[in-house]
Order: sequence, then C-alpha cells, then structure tokens
Amino acid sequence: MRARDLLGIDYLLLVSVMALLSVGIIFIYSAGVTYDGILVSMEYRQQVIWAVAGTILAVAIAMVNYRKFYDFAFYIYVATIVLLLYTLVSGRGEVAARWLRIGPISLQISEFAKIAVILLLARYLDETKRSSKSFTRFAVCCIIVFLPTALVLIQPDLGTAIVFIPILLVMTFIAGIAMRYVIFLVAGMALTSLFMFIPLWHSYILRRTSPVMTLFTDLGFIGLTALFFSVIAVIATFSYLKYKKAYFFWIIYGVAIVILSLVFSYMVRMVLMEYQLMRLIVFLDPNVDPLGAGWNIIQSIIAIGAGGLSGQGFLQGTQSHFRFLPEQSTDFIFSVFSEEAGFLGGMFVFALYFVMFLRILRTMKITADPFACYLCAGLVGMFSFHFIINVGMTMGIMPITGIPLLFMSYGGSAVFASMIGVGIILSVHVRRYNLT
Repeated sequence: MRARDLLGIDYLLLVSVMALLSVGIIFIYSAGVTYDGILVSMEYRQQVIWAVAGTILAVAIAMVNYRKFYDFAFYIYVATIVLLLYTLVSGRGEVAARWLRIGPISLQISEFAKIAVILLLARYLDETKRSSKSFTRFAVCCIIVFLPTALVLIQPDLGTAIVFIPILLVMTFIAGIAMRYVIFLVAGMALTSLFMFIPLWHSYILRRTSPVMTLFTDLGFIGLTALFFSVIAVIATFSYLKYKKAYFFWIIYGVAIVILSLVFSYMVRMVLMEYQLMRLIVFLDPNVDPLGAGWNIIQSIIAIGAGGLSGQGFLQGTQSHFRFLPEQSTDFIFSVFSEEAGFLGGMFVFALYFVMFLRILRTMKITADPFACYLCAGLVGMFSFHFIINVGMTMGIMPITGIPLLFMSYGGSAVFASMIGVGIILSVHVRRYNLT
C-alpha cells in the first residue's frame, strides 16, 4: 500500500456512494418507526456496521492492484458455483435455499456471484480480444453467465437471476462482439417475456379461454411448433450453404429466436413459484388482487404520490409508519424515502446515482487496460440495472422482482458485494494509465 494510491482514488465516486449509504441508513431508521414514534426495528444499526465495514473494504481493495483479480478470477468463479450448489442442497424452503449460514452469519451467495461472473467474463474477453471468432466468444460468455443464472433461478430468486443478463449484454457489447449475437439475446429475451405474458394476460386480465393459448402452455403443442420451425431452419441452412444468400441466414436467425423463446418461456413458467407468477400478473393489473399480490405495488404508488414536491417530512410518512408498505427497509426503501422527501429528494438521490455512473464510465473510458475496461462495464451494468428496476418497481412501471436498491436497501450481502465492486473500480482509477 502506497500513500500516493490514496491520492489517486476517485473521491467523487466514493463520496457519492457514501452519501447513498448514509441516506439509506437514515430511511431504514425511519422505516423502523411506527406512527406513534415507537422504534420497532434496529436494522439501521446493523446497516451502519455494514456500511462502515463495506467502505473500509472498498478502500482496502482500491489499494490492491486490480490485476490480482485476473489471476484468481477462475478460482473465485468456481468457488462461487460450489457455494451456490451447496446452498441449494443445504437450504430448506424457498428462502433458506438462498442463504449460506455460517454460525450467526448469513450470506446471500448470489450477490457475490455477480462479482465473480464479472471477473471471469472480463478475463475471458481480455484473453480473446484479438480473436475474430465472435460466435465462439459470445457462446463461451453465455456459458459463464447462464450457469450461475440457472442456479440462482432454481433457488428461486428471479430478480437476482435477471441481473446477470445486462451484465452479459453490456460487457459483450463493450468487448466488440458482433452485434447480431447481442441483438439475438435481446430479441430472445423480449420474445420470451412476451410468450410468458400472453397467457397470463389472457387468463387473469381478460379472463377468457382460447385454444390458441395451448401454443404457449401445452408442452405437446410447444414441441410440435418447435419441430415445425426446426424443419424451416434445416431447409434454410441447406439453402444458405448451397446458395450463400444472406436472407437464408436471417431466416435461420429469426426461427432460432422463436424456437428458443417458446421453449424457454415454458421452462421459466415451470421453474417460477406461484407468487412469482402473481408478481408478473399484478404488474399487468394490480387490481387483479388488490389485497394480495397487488398490495405492494398499490401501496408503493400511494406512498410516492403522497410525497408530492417536497415530501411529508422525516418520520411523517403515513404509508410507511402505519405499516402499509411491505418490505419497507429492503425492496421498497425508495418508497419510504419518496414519501418523506418528495420529488425533490428523489431528484437528489437520482443525482447521486448519476454522478456515480458518470464516474464509472469516465474510468472505463480513460483506462489503458482492456481488462479494467470490461470490469467497469460489467459493474456499471449491474449498478444501473438495479437502480432502474428497483425504482421502476416502486413506481409500478416495472414488475416486482425483489431486486434491492443498491447502497440504500437494507442487507449485508448486497452492501458488501456492491462495495467490493466499488473497490475494484477505485483500484482501476488509481492505476488507470497502467497497462499491467
């Protein structure tokens, strides 16, 4: 550790993160107070400990050359996969399978898995940066990402599983992998979501039955449809090999998206728990189950709307202090904040995140090391996705997925994993002009 390393730290990034941690602690405290002024939760104390320890950890990592992670990326990834498998085997119940318990300490390994994936992806993309085989690079990247994604989805933790996708997309895009592969994944995800939503919309919103819906819900019909499109793909493949016409390639491209989307939409519906499917349904229309699954969205929207321009004042929010808001200190901490700080307070938090994102992007742009660039790309993808989905969820414009608002939501694993990421970015910034 050298004193000049401390001078090279991006203090604007560090200060913005510490400000978000501080705001989070203040409103976690507020979420634990009832309307009578009685403090019923000590979560804020634990969050203070995690925030302080996380900040120290971030600064400590900043003092270490980030290239050390290059050497250990594969081992960190393998260890994370083993721990994810262990939590699945040892866990009991839909929540226990997400946590690794070591005495009094509980760790959510999936939070750290995101960092492990970013490290290994960055190393692989750096090792293959001169390769002209975009398909191979993209395929290997997908394997690296989808293995932990599947394990997290089985836990089941849909929200965290989804976060791996933007990490993959951002990093492969920055690495210069051919756009047709990136677009293939984006289009496949969009069509998979559509195929999932159509039967839910039809059954719960329109409340109708139709033989057409069996195309999306019956395994036999899905198999026949996939077989039909597969025949088209085979014919197009032979035609492409013989005539070398580009439009045959794009037929194969489109058919592959349809087949995979249809199959994966069915598989995801089979994996998801009933309460997770209900979250998707109430996103379409919260009034389908206003006192059940739709309660969270409705109360969150009421809380944010009640904040108005300048908020109701600290400890004066009605939705949170009357305990109408669910998961007040975790998933819906932004709702608590917005009710008491209002639109202006929300803009302040938005500004802090905006500064953080800009500083990461600046570090990514000026670093001379491709490995460092890929690290920053993955981390900004992770941070920004958490921010967009969580805030959108509280406003009712995104489905409820259980994704926390990083740095503000209560939770030790999320804080430590996020601060490890911040520490890596700070380390890159300190050594931004070094090639090794």
